Amino acid sequence: MFDDTLLDSSTKRAPVLNGTHWLIALVATVAVFFAGYFGFPMLSANETSVIVTQSIILAVLGGAFALGLCYVLADAKRYGFSRAGWAIVFILLPLLGFILYLIYTAAKTGDWKRATLPIAYIFEALVIGGMILYPLIYTSALPKAQLMTFLSAPPPPPPPPPPPAAAAPAPRIIHRVSMEDIMRAPTVIPKTVAVVKDEPEPPPTATGVVGGVPGGVPGGQMGGILGGVLGGVMSSAPPPPPPPPKPHVTQRIRVGGQVEGARLIFGPKPEYPPLAKMARIQGEVRLDAVISKDGTIENLKVISGHPLLVSAAMAAVARWRYQPTMLNGDAVEVATEIDVNFTLAE
Repeated sequence: MFDDTLLDSSTKRAPVLNGTHWLIALVATVAVFFAGYFGFPMLSANETSVIVTQSIILAVLGGAFALGLCYVLADAKRYGFSRAGWAIVFILLPLLGFILYLIYTAAKTGDWKRATLPIAYIFEALVIGGMILYPLIYTSALPKAQLMTFLSAPPPPPPPPPPPAAAAPAPRIIHRVSMEDIMRAPTVIPKTVAVVKDEPEPPPTATGVVGGVPGGVPGGQMGGILGGVLGGVMSSAPPPPPPPPKPHVTQRIRVGGQVEGARLIFGPKPEYPPLAKMARIQGEVRLDAVISKDGTIENLKVISGHPLLVSAAMAAVARWRYQPTMLNGDAVEVATEIDVNFTLAE
């Protein structure tokens, strides 16, 4: 029965598909595989295994498409059907067009085995192929589901039981004593009555000197000779030294407003960096500096400027000297901003 189907020629007629047709299908399969293998990485960032699987699926479908088209063209030529019309139908509707062609040729030739058996094989192949290809297409779904099963977190432990309620404190009994209780006469005479005696105050301690002093008394005497001597010594002691003078606070003023700028007495021009000159870089470098009392530059900082020009500007400004700035007859520090211009000669 299988020999009577289109999948293999019967002994009654020559085969529809020859070696050329199988070679065309093989070439189409290989071409579709390489096209999918090198084309999928450009469309998405899937893994290599997923790309290979998808390329194999496309290659099998491409080879089946080429083989089916060869069969339609060869079989239509044998029975004298319209080759171009059925080729267009097959290209537009590959699987449905092939089934329609089998039904049409079976009706024309009266041999329904050439339609029923291949259609049954096609549906069986679709079902089995779908069962095989589904896990291959979604390769990342199975491990992920298994991983989620293995790595599922255990249920959280039950909460600890609540602490026992604190026992209610014992009621505090307060005995209130009223004036009536105080003024009430006692009903029971105690056997003994406690007598409270006041302790005498301690005698004043006398301060003495070991070995004694001339004219002193045994045990010492408050305010005696030693006190007189110490009092005389304390009274004849020199007065305490005066407090130290307050430290002189360095004054610093900032140039601007009503303050006159410091006068530059030595200001060498900076050397133009060779790299900046080759790159045709020019501009202004702004520096923040402090002019000390003797006119030297201190605390030199960069505010703005091109990185290739900053080092040359700082090296030059660090050598500048200014005339000391005087305020009320005293030299003071001056905080100022210095602009250094770099200009290329035309």
